[in-house]
Parts: sequence; structure tokens; C-alpha cells
Amino acid sequence: MRTTVGAVTTTIASVAPVFLVGGLAVQIGAELDFSPAGLGVAVAIYFGVSALTSVPAGALVERFGPAVTARAAILLAAGCLLAIAAAASYLMLVAVLALGAGANGLGQLSSNAALTRVPPGRQGLSFGIKQSAIPLATLLAGVSVPAVALTLGWRWAFGFAAVAAIGALALVPPDGRNGRRTPHRGRARAPRSGVGPLVVVGMAVALGAGSAGSLGTFMVDSAVTRGLAPGTAGLTLTLGSIACVATRVGGGALVDRRGRPGDVATVAVLMAAGAVGLALLAVPGTGALAAGVLLGFGFGWAFPGLVNVAVVQLHPHAPAAATSITQTGVYAGGCLGPLAFGPVAAVHGYPTAWLGAAVAMLLAAGLILLGRQLLRPHRAALASHR
Repeated sequence: MRTTVGAVTTTIASVAPVFLVGGLAVQIGAELDFSPAGLGVAVAIYFGVSALTSVPAGALVERFGPAVTARAAILLAAGCLLAIAAAASYLMLVAVLALGAGANGLGQLSSNAALTRVPPGRQGLSFGIKQSAIPLATLLAGVSVPAVALTLGWRWAFGFAAVAAIGALALVPPDGRNGRRTPHRGRARAPRSGVGPLVVVGMAVALGAGSAGSLGTFMVDSAVTRGLAPGTAGLTLTLGSIACVATRVGGGALVDRRGRPGDVATVAVLMAAGAVGLALLAVPGTGALAAGVLLGFGFGWAFPGLVNVAVVQLHPHAPAAATSITQTGVYAGGCLGPLAFGPVAAVHGYPTAWLGAAVAMLLAAGLILLGRQLLRPHRAALASHR
């Protein structure tokens, strides 16, 4: 239990800077003078740096162990939150986010490696809970709009988040039982199935992350553009985040019950449902907005935990190194998605941008099915040795 709690808090602390910027974009943009396109560039740089550092971060986790790298990620993220609270310009905000991207990779991959200690029959649930940290971070960002940003100011929200992140240090479990080394710790190794199938899966999650990730970054600003009050828009983001948490945890538990390690078929179904939700965001009316957020967040953004547990179960000898490949896809999508979404929304409007995101999500579902076929021989070989 402590391992799962530590993975969740480490992940929340590691990603807090970028999701808090997205949730408070209206208030920050008004003071630092940037548009949705500027927000897209800032988030794109963050995830671009995350993509470039993901594989090296995986090697560091394999070498030094999840506990050391998790603490490093938390401290780096806390420092970035404080720096954003003191940011005097848009350029400073972008620079700090780029620096904080290193915390993202270390925090995610150290948590993935730590969760390999959980028995295989409960790994799906554990990864689902761990991946719920991302929508929880979005939830906290949404709540911070009416609770802090509209009362004390957005800078206080980052200050409070930094203090909370430092508190997460106490929840990081030691490496292995009684501090012993974990089996995967040591020299990083390449996944035995080869990188080809993992690259295909990585391409799929890149498209999925680019589409669904735009919800966390642009949903509040999009809703405000449609006439919702900033506080109501923030609470709508909170509603979507709750749905995402429920689906990620429930999906992980379902994987455990089905007992089919390494199978990603469910991911394709979730992505297809998420595409419907993204398309609904282009339809006028608060009902379509609410349904779109629920489907887009609840289904379209529910796949990361299922992908991670599948990759870890197929590559138990080097979980951080293996997931660093697919995680690169997540970060690449987080980079290219906002980079494309922001300018399209600024020039053609949010409805057009949401429709484009829906198409990308459908393509992601197709690539997941292709990746599933490519991984089938490795999955069969692994099952024969159990």
C-alpha cells in the first residue's frame, strides 16, 4: 500500500507545475500577457523536453533505483513551483516549465519501477491508482481557480502547491524491502522484445496524449470562451478529472480480473469512446460540453495506466527502460498536441480544434490495435514461461 501511495504522490508532485499552469491559464495569461497559442507553446516545450529526457531518465531509474530518483523529481518540481510563483514574464514561465520537465520523467518512471514490487495480480489496480495522479493534478488545478486564484491570487496557488510537494518526500518508500536493492536495479537494459512494437504503441499514445491532454490545458479557456464563468469552467474541469480517476482505477482493476498480461485491446475501445467526447466539445450548448468532458476525460484519457501495466508485465526485467519508450510517446503527444491545438484554436476557433483532436484520437485507437498484433508473439512467449 505504501508503494502505491508513494507512486501517486510522487507523480502528482512531478506534474503539478504544468497542470497548474493549464488550470490557472486565464489568470496567469491576463497578468503575463499570453494567448491560448502562447499557452500551447509553453506546454509544448515542457512536454518536448520531457520526451527528450524520458529514455535517459529511465536509465537513471534503473541505475540508482526508484527512491533516489523519486526524491530528486519531487525536489525539482517544488523548486519550479516556487519559481513560477515568482515569474515576472511569459519567457520566465516558459523557462521554468522547461526545467521542470526533468521532474516529470524521473517521477513517472521511478513510480513505474517501484510498482513492480506489487504482485502481478494487483498491478493493474496499482497502476490505475498511480495514473489517477494525473487527473488528480488536473482536479487540484481546477479547484484552485475558485478556491485560491480568484481570492488570494494565482501566485499563492503555486506557493501552496510547492509546500505540498515537499511534503510528498516523506511518502517515498525505500528501494526494496528493508532497503534492499530491487531486482531491476542496476545497469539499464533494452527491452527483450525489441523496440519496434513499443515504438508503435508509443506513436499511438502520442496521438492519444496530444488529443486528450489538450483537455487539461485548454478546457477551462475553451469553456470561458463559450460564455461560462471562470469558476464554473474550473469546476467542469474538476468533474472531468473525477471521471478520469474513476475510469483509470476501474480499468486497472478490470485488467487484474481478466488476467491477460500485456493485452492492450481495452485501450483501443477507451480511445474510440474518448474521440466521441472530443467531438462533442465542438457542439454548442452546456449539455454537449458536460458530456464531452466526461467522455473525453473519463475514457479518452484513461489509457496511460493500462499501457504502463502491459509494458511492465511484458518487460519485468527492465520496467523503467521499457516504459521510458512508450512514455516518450506520451510526452511527444503532450508537446505536439498543444503546439498544434493552440494555434488552431486561436485562428479557427475551439470547435475546429476539438474536431481535429477527435480524429487524432481515432487514429490512436487504430495504432493500438496494430501494436497489439506486433506484441502478440512476445506475449505468447512470456506466457509459455510462466
